[in-house]
Amino acid sequence: MGMKSKIALGAVVGIVVIGAVSANGDTDGGSTDKGSSVSAEQQSGGGTSDTKADTEADAGAAEDDGAEKASQAEQFKAFVQKNGTAAEKEAVAHVTKVQGADEQNDILDSADIFTDFTGGLMGEGMGPAKLLASAFADWKQSENGLVTVYDADGELLGTGNF
Repeated sequence: MGMKSKIALGAVVGIVVIGAVSANGDTDGGSTDKGSSVSAEQQSGGGTSDTKADTEADAGAAEDDGAEKASQAEQFKAFVQKNGTAAEKEAVAHVTKVQGADEQNDILDSADIFTDFTGGLMGEGMGPAKLLASAFADWKQSENGLVTVYDADGELLGTGNF
């Protein structure tokens, strides 16, 4: 009886983990689709004066969506510029994008930092990636968070807990 209970409990935990990872992946895919549809709306509008006002409103909404995405990176950069060490300030200058910093549930939090470094693990960005992960942990706190730092080609540079 004890062995069956352990197997059932392991299956339940596995399903919960897979569901949480899938939900996190769906969130990223949805944000990409929004930007594509907004771009299509901006390109199709603007022919008449009536649609010009709508296009300007859509453009404002697109800027707000872009500002939300960019705001995570800008907020992170501002925090490091205010509170970071000289080495962290130098490393944060290479940050191009931050994702997932605003979506936290203290269960399986994950955030991504994208940089303009090149060369992957053997390149110049491995050391600064650890600094960025450490600075991110100072900026955001979670009971079970993982921050991943990527180079310009999307290759892994480093990870850290936050």
